Amino acid sequence: MLKELYHFHFRDERRERLFLASLSFVVTFAIVRGITHAIRAGVGPFHNVSSGGLHIHHLVWGIVLLLVVGYVWLLEVGVGSSWVASLTAITFGIGAALALDEFALWLNLSDVYWEQKGRESIDAVVIFAGLLSVGIWGWPFWKGLTDLVRRHKPASGGAL
Repeated sequence: MLKELYHFHFRDERRERLFLASLSFVVTFAIVRGITHAIRAGVGPFHNVSSGGLHIHHLVWGIVLLLVVGYVWLLEVGVGSSWVASLTAITFGIGAALALDEFALWLNLSDVYWEQKGRESIDAVVIFAGLLSVGIWGWPFWKGLTDLVRRHKPASGGAL
C-alpha cells in the first residue's frame, strides 16, 4: 500500500528527486545539529574529526559529496536508472546539508559556528530548504502554468 501511494505521488522522476533531496537535507541538518550540540556538551560517543591536529569541519564532507554527485550527473550515470537517480538525490541533500550547516564559516572565513554570526548558517539552510520545497510542492503548479501560457499565448502580445 505504501509503495503504491509513493509511486502515485512521485510518478514524475524530477519531483521524486526533489522530494528525496529535500527530505535527506532536512533530516541530515537535524542530525548534524544534534551531533554538534552533543560534541560541544561532551555527551555521547561523538567527537570532532581531526587529522594531525587540524579540525576537519563537516562542510568538507558535504563539499566532497556534492562534487561526487555533480560528477555522476555529468556522466549521466543516473539517466534511466531510478535507483541511481534516487541515491544521487539523497546524497545531494546530505552533502548540501553538511556544507550549508557551516555556511557562516565560508562567509566569514572563521569558525563562528557557536557565535551570533553562526546564525548565517541557519538562514542559508532555511532559504535552501525553502527552495527545495518550492520545487517539490510547486512543481505541478509551475508546470501547469507553463502549459497554460503555451496553450493560450495571445497572437497580439496582449494579456491572458
